[in-house]
Amino acid sequence: MLTAIRLEKGMLQSDIAAKLSKNQSFVSKYERGERRLDFPEFLDVALALEINPTDFIKKYQTALERSKI
Repeated sequence: MLTAIRLEKGMLQSDIAAKLSKNQSFVSKYERGERRLDFPEFLDVALALEINPTDFIKKYQTALERSKI
């Protein structure tokens, strides 16, 4: 889901990494599911992606509901 939002916004992993003051590999690992974000990191990533964290959670919840159908 985070990857899709990043791509919708035309951003590269390196763009997000720069906003977070992290290495590009940090972004790559959570996008591939190799790393889980804790809540403060999630908030930082959402803001770096320029999406309201609440809106992200709603999108995620909708995607989960659709996948169960």
